[in-house]
Amino acid sequence: MNNIKEAISVQNSQLEQLQLVLENELHLISTRDPESLLNLLKTKESLLDAIQEQDSVIARLYGKLSDEEKQEASLTQLFDIAKNMVNQCKYRTSINQTAVEQGQLRLEHLRTLLLESRAKESLTYDKSGRTRGGSSGKGINA
Repeated sequence: MNNIKEAISVQNSQLEQLQLVLENELHLISTRDPESLLNLLKTKESLLDAIQEQDSVIARLYGKLSDEEKQEASLTQLFDIAKNMVNQCKYRTSINQTAVEQGQLRLEHLRTLLLESRAKESLTYDKSGRTRGGSSGKGINA
């Protein structure tokens, strides 16, 4: 019984580390530091792998418990703490996702503005005096 409690405690500490990584990830997204963000993502990936491995250990240990042991208050409390931390990690992940999407929208808007600016710079006038985009003409006809 103590083995499963220890395994859940290990996973809870891993989930706490994941929360810190997610906070750092949001900071790096907002500061637009791609190299540090890539390094952090590697750390996040290895941490998620460790959490997944710990999940399988917990599932194996939990399967060996009797129904009476599964209902023990201290065990359910540890599971509740873990579920709460997982929900917090999901929430932080959704915040990070929104931040990335907003950054992409800003970049797309900037790209559109630059393209519009280029188009305005290349405006010329036709014979009737109306503006026309593109080059100033094919050349001089004599």
